[in-house]
Amino acid sequence: MIEQASIGQELATGARVRAFVELLKPRLSMLVAFSCAFGFALASKGHFDWFKLSMVTLGGFLLSGASVCINQIMERDLDALMTRTRQRPIPTGRVSVSEATIFALVCFVISMTLLGLFTNPLTTLLSLVSMLLYSFLYTPLKRVGPVAVFVGAIPGALPPLLGWVAMTGTITYEALIIFGIQFIWQFPHFWAIAWVSDDDYKKAGFKLLPSGGGKDHNTAIQIMTYTLFLLPLGLLPAWFRITGINSAVIVTLCGVAFLSQTFSLMKTGSHQSALRIMFGSFLYLPIVQIAYLLDKV
Repeated sequence: MIEQASIGQELATGARVRAFVELLKPRLSMLVAFSCAFGFALASKGHFDWFKLSMVTLGGFLLSGASVCINQIMERDLDALMTRTRQRPIPTGRVSVSEATIFALVCFVISMTLLGLFTNPLTTLLSLVSMLLYSFLYTPLKRVGPVAVFVGAIPGALPPLLGWVAMTGTITYEALIIFGIQFIWQFPHFWAIAWVSDDDYKKAGFKLLPSGGGKDHNTAIQIMTYTLFLLPLGLLPAWFRITGINSAVIVTLCGVAFLSQTFSLMKTGSHQSALRIMFGSFLYLPIVQIAYLLDKV
């Protein structure tokens, strides 16, 4: 009986740990951390401190985790209404609001401490701005209108810039270029998700699609237009000799493949077409960033 009780306690502890890990949205936070590391490594030109890189990456991960945890605390009642979010830790009661609040605060303090100790004041300040924009402006604006996508795209695009600033201490034109690429990428990415999840989003009152919030031809055209912008933007690192011609070719091919997916959405307006754009957006960014890193001048 004692052994069974011990096993049950271990299982309960494991479930609790998994619930707190879920609060961090590990896949999203890992993407943020990778983008921070990308910006740092690109700025280093092959000469960087591995320990500092690891601290920037961990700081970015925890900052993202704190931000999305705050988002889930603020939207807990709305999450309970949607199929895709009702199984999250707070709506299911696996983690209480007070526990999630303490957890978010701990993650935030650790991330700010790491960034403050191992980067520079500008990186730390921009990281704080990113968290505030995402958690306390983007989150409530999701029920106001599509302006939320623009606001959310700013903290969403800051990670590579933060990495660059962590390495150099300044915001240069190179940092703005990699920020701009990720900023524009946010729009087809966000809108494809909003198209796929439209029925669920309506239950919570989220209004993220452009053109009056409809899954229509005008929205599909806007998704295509922003994806088209990625083609010239993707060539800027090579143009300014941040990277070389090899990455320019790879990025162009990825951009054309990404763009081609939007034509199906304009033609059919189907859920499946939007789903392909969504998955295409998940692939586009890391492939492009890896290509830049492997081809940096």
